[in-house]
Amino acid sequence: MNNLYKFVAAFIVAGLIALSSLFSVSVSVAPKPLFEKLFFGETLAPEPGNLSSSNLEELVLPAEGVVLPVVWRDLGRQMTASGVINAAKFKDLYATRGGLTQEMEKMLAEAGNDRIKITKKNSQVWLNLLWALGLGNKNEILDKGEMQNPQFGGAGNFASTGGWTLASGGAMQHYSAHNFIALDSAQQALVDEVSRGIYRPCCGNSTHFPDCNHGMAMLGLLELMASQNVSEQEMYKNALAVNSYWFPDNYLTIAKFLSRQGISWDRVDSAEILGAKYSSAQGYARILKSVSPAPSSNPSCGA
Repeated sequence: MNNLYKFVAAFIVAGLIALSSLFSVSVSVAPKPLFEKLFFGETLAPEPGNLSSSNLEELVLPAEGVVLPVVWRDLGRQMTASGVINAAKFKDLYATRGGLTQEMEKMLAEAGNDRIKITKKNSQVWLNLLWALGLGNKNEILDKGEMQNPQFGGAGNFASTGGWTLASGGAMQHYSAHNFIALDSAQQALVDEVSRGIYRPCCGNSTHFPDCNHGMAMLGLLELMASQNVSEQEMYKNALAVNSYWFPDNYLTIAKFLSRQGISWDRVDSAEILGAKYSSAQGYARILKSVSPAPSSNPSCGA
């Protein structure tokens, strides 16, 4: 019986060789979606190290944007009424940039607004709105924190204060002067703790020292999230999403760096990425030594 099997096998091989001399035969073996679903339960995603630039960008900066777990309500209207935002100045600024969208007009002037949705197109408008919120809202971080260190000559000497030119009157007239958001002691403690762990690639300071517009805007966002009982984990997660839109090239570069180590962006520890190791200017400089940067969009620390 074994001899019969050997004879049949030899006959088949000989036939294949004969056919190959008459035809050009190419056999490609690769797992197909059906095969993957049958044996793995789902279609296999690209390995982190093999992600294309477009795939990586979609992970870091989703084209559809990110909906934050906070409701804006009438904060824009409160800020224009108080003067921390001069509506005419704000609109004039964006008139030179194509104008505000209808959605952002509502966020600036109306009540009853729903959740914040940040996108590539509106991220800089939200940067300025949240900058005004962080600057104007009464908070002990502004009253007692690093901004008040005498060695800096007063809180009015920073980019986050002197650079805010969209108020009615001077920026320091509105510095920590308005009760837009009220925090209880537990919420304030959470903002204090999380703000110390969130850095930004434009400098070496945490959000607890909001000396530039990005830091002040992030402080405003943290206050808003804490006031609406967003958890610490979700605060970090959404802060990373927002920071990524404000510093797209930096975080695409960080994502590339991590991808080459087999770490997918959608599985990172948000708190770790926002820490000094990755998100401070010094931490980012370290990353640049081992990976080429994404094309620069030059985020500004001014309005």
